[in-house]
Amino acid sequence: MDLPLTISAAVAFLAFALVFGWLGARPINVLKGPRMVPWRPLMMACVVGLMLMLVHLANLLGVQTGNQQRY
Repeated sequence: MDLPLTISAAVAFLAFALVFGWLGARPINVLKGPRMVPWRPLMMACVVGLMLMLVHLANLLGVQTGNQQRY
């Protein structure tokens, strides 16, 4: 993935995480019944995707991540 695609994916993951977090934090409406969409796990999946995109962005910008073998 190139730089613009990585940045746009990171922004999309951030936006989805914020929306899913907001939807998961709303109070439960007893009259409507239980929620059928698991908003908090969806938020956490987007946060994991955002972290992966941030590490990938750092790698594209030249930061060395991961195990480095030193001899």
